[in-house]
Amino acid sequence: MRVTDSSALVEGGRLKRAPLFPSGYLVPFVLVTALFFLWGIPNNLNDVLIRQFMKSFAISRFEAGLVQSAFYLGYFLLAMPAAILMRRLGYKAGFVIGLLLFGAGAFLFWPAAIVGRYGFFLFALFVIASGLSFLETASNPFIAQLGDPESSERRLNFSQAFNPLGSITGVLMGTVFIFSGIELRPPQIAVMKAQHLYDAYLRSETMRVVKPYLALGTIAIFWALLILRAKFPRIQSEHEAGGDRGHFRELFRYPHFWMAVAAQFLYVGAQVGTWSYFIQYVQEFTHQPEKVAGYFLTGTLGAFGVGRFSSAWLMRYIAPSTMLGTYAIVNVALVAFGILHPGWAGLWAIFATSFFMSLMFPTIFALGLKGLGPNTKIGGSLIVMAIVGGAVLTPVMGLIAEARHSIAPAYVVPLAAYLFVAGYAFAAAKSRRTADAVAIQSEA
Repeated sequence: MRVTDSSALVEGGRLKRAPLFPSGYLVPFVLVTALFFLWGIPNNLNDVLIRQFMKSFAISRFEAGLVQSAFYLGYFLLAMPAAILMRRLGYKAGFVIGLLLFGAGAFLFWPAAIVGRYGFFLFALFVIASGLSFLETASNPFIAQLGDPESSERRLNFSQAFNPLGSITGVLMGTVFIFSGIELRPPQIAVMKAQHLYDAYLRSETMRVVKPYLALGTIAIFWALLILRAKFPRIQSEHEAGGDRGHFRELFRYPHFWMAVAAQFLYVGAQVGTWSYFIQYVQEFTHQPEKVAGYFLTGTLGAFGVGRFSSAWLMRYIAPSTMLGTYAIVNVALVAFGILHPGWAGLWAIFATSFFMSLMFPTIFALGLKGLGPNTKIGGSLIVMAIVGGAVLTPVMGLIAEARHSIAPAYVVPLAAYLFVAGYAFAAAKSRRTADAVAIQSEA
C-alpha cells in the first residue's frame, strides 16, 4: 500500500513535493553534513576501545562499558549549555566550539597513553563527547530547519546517512590501527609475567590508540577553521520577531516531544549497546579472532549506512512514522532470535538490526521537533541529552552479561527499547493524523 509522504503538497489541484535541498545554501549544507560523517568516527571507535581497554588494562566488561558512560555523559551535560550559547550566538558558534573541544579531547589521548591511566582516557573521551554534544545540538535542528519544513525528516535522514560512513571509517581505523591481533591466553600471560614482559606488552597495546586520535584531532581543528571562514545563513526562527527565545516550561505543551525524548534515550542505548558488545558476541559464539570480529562490526555499519540512504529515498512514498514503527517491530523479532539462537544464525540476526535501526535517530529527532517553533533549540538540546541512554544502558548490558556469564541475554535491553520505539512511532502517526484532520477542518 502506498502511503503519501507529508512532504507532498497540493498546489492548484496538483501534487507538489517539497524540495529536499535548500536553495542557495549549498556550502553550509555540505559543511554541516560533513560533520555527521566526522562525529561518526569517534562514536564507533568506542566499540573498538572497549575491547582494546579490556585487553590493555585487564578490566571487566562492566568496567570497559564505562567508556560509553564517560562518552555519553559528555553529551548529556553539555547539550543544554550548547543550546543556551547558540540562542545567543547562533548555530555557527556551536559548530566551531564543538570542533575545538573535539580536537582538544582527541589530542589528550597522547598524554593519557603516556601516563597509562584508564581514568585519563575516560576524561579525554568526556571532552570529545562534550564537543560532539555541541555539534549534534547544532547540526540536527540546523539541517531540519534549513529548507522546507515539510521535508525536514527526509533532509535530516539524508544528512544523517553520512554518519554511518564515518562509523565504518572509525571501526576500520580501530580494527587496522588499534587491534594488534595479539590475543594472549592465560598460560601465555603467566609466562610473560614471569619474564617481566607483561607490563611492556600492556603499554604497547595502550599506545596503539594514540595515532588515530591525533589524526582525528587535526581534522577537527581544520574543519573548525573552514566553518569559521564560511558564510552561514540565519535560520528563520533566529530573526523572527522576538527571536528564537523559547522557554523550557513551554515544552510541556507538547506531549509528542517528551515521547520523542524517551524514545531517543532508549534507542541510543539500544544502538550503542548492540555495537559495543557485538565484537564479544561474535567471539563468544563463533570463536573468531578480534580482527575478524572487528570486520563483522564494520559490516553492520555498512548495513546501517545502506539503511540510512534507502530510508531517505523510501520516505518519499511512506510516512516516516510508519517506517519507524515497522522497522522497530522487525528489530524486536531479530534481537529475540539472536538471544534465543546464539551462534552464526543469531550473529546474522543481530547484524541485520543495524539496517533497521538506521532511520531511528533522525526520524525520532525530526518528529520530536515538529511544531516546537521558537522552542526548537531547547527541544533539540533535550533530545541530544537523551543520548545519555548510551551511558546508562551499555553498562546495564555489561552487568547482565557478567551475571549470566554470556553476552546473549544482555541483548534483552535493546529488545525492550525497540518495543517502546515501535509504540512511540505509531502514537506519533496517530497524533499527526489528528493534527492534519484539525488543520483541514479549520481551512474548510
